Amino acid sequence: MDVKSKILIIGGTGNIGKYLVEASAKAGHPTFALVRESTISDPKRAAIIENFKSLGVIFLHGDLHNHQQLVNAIKQVDIVISAVGGDLVAHQVKIIEAIKEAGNIKRFLPSEFGVDVDRANAVEPAASLNRTKVEIRRAIEAEGIPYTYLVSNGFAGYLNYILNNFGDSFSAGPPRDKIVILGDGNPKVVFTKEEDIAAYTIKAADDPRTLNKSVYITPPANTLSYNEIVSLWEKKIGKTLEKIYVPGDEVLKKIQEASMPLKLLLSLAYTFFVKGEIANFEIKASFGMEATELYPDVKYTTLDEYLSQFVSN
Repeated sequence: MDVKSKILIIGGTGNIGKYLVEASAKAGHPTFALVRESTISDPKRAAIIENFKSLGVIFLHGDLHNHQQLVNAIKQVDIVISAVGGDLVAHQVKIIEAIKEAGNIKRFLPSEFGVDVDRANAVEPAASLNRTKVEIRRAIEAEGIPYTYLVSNGFAGYLNYILNNFGDSFSAGPPRDKIVILGDGNPKVVFTKEEDIAAYTIKAADDPRTLNKSVYITPPANTLSYNEIVSLWEKKIGKTLEKIYVPGDEVLKKIQEASMPLKLLLSLAYTFFVKGEIANFEIKASFGMEATELYPDVKYTTLDEYLSQFVSN
C-alpha cells in the first residue's frame, strides 16, 4: 500500500494556505498546519479551523519566530509547504534554518504563488517582493535543500476585482457597461481557481519528476489575453462593453500616485497585463514542467466556466 507523505503547511489559514491544507487532507496525506494558539481561538478564523478539524488536520503550535517550535514541527513531517504572505516572505530564512537543523525534509515548497520571479521583470513595489522571493530561492539552493518552486500565476479569485478596475467600483460580478483595460489588452495572462492551484501543488509536492524544478500552472483554457477574457464575458451577457484603454505610461503614473496595497496590485498588474511577463517564455525541461501536462487527471475550472457564476448576479 502506498504510504502518503506527511505534509506541513505554514500559513495554512491564509488566502491560498487554506486551500492547500484542504487539498492535502483530501488527497490522503497526513496533514499538519502550523498555527499560533491565538489563531485557533480567533473568531475570524473559526470557519477555517472547523473545516480543518473535520478533515482530520493536525494542529502544531508555533510560528516562524520560535526556532525550536519550528524544528519540532518539521521533524514530524516529510514535506514543508510555505504559504506565508507579505512581509513574512523574507522571514522564510527561518524555515530554511529549521529545515537544515531538522535534517529530515524530502521537499520544501517556499511561498511563491505568483509569477516566475527568476524570469519576470517587474516594477516597484512588486520588484522588491520578487527580489525577496529570488533571495529565498538562492538560500534554499545554497543549503542543498530539495525543493519545488510553484509558479501559479494569477488567482481566479482576484479576477472580478481586477475586471472592476481594481475595486474602483464595487460589484458582485464583472462590469456590464464599460471596462478599463491596462495597456492594449493583448499580452497573454493566466488565471486559475485557487482550489485547482492547491490540487496541482499537492500533486507536485512529492512527485519525483518535480524535484529541484519549477512547476508552472498554465492551463491552456486559462491562458488568455485580457481582451479575450472580456470577450468571454461579453458573450455570456450578450452585450458589448465600452472599453477604456489605459496606456502603459499612464499605468506607471497611477502606480506612483497610489498608496499600498493598491500600489502593489497595480505594479503586479503592469507586469501581467502591460508587459506580458507571464507567458512570454518557453518552459524548458532543464528548469521546469507544466502542471496540466504532468497531471491531466486534475480537472481544472476553465475561465469560461468560472465567469458563469457571475451571469445571474
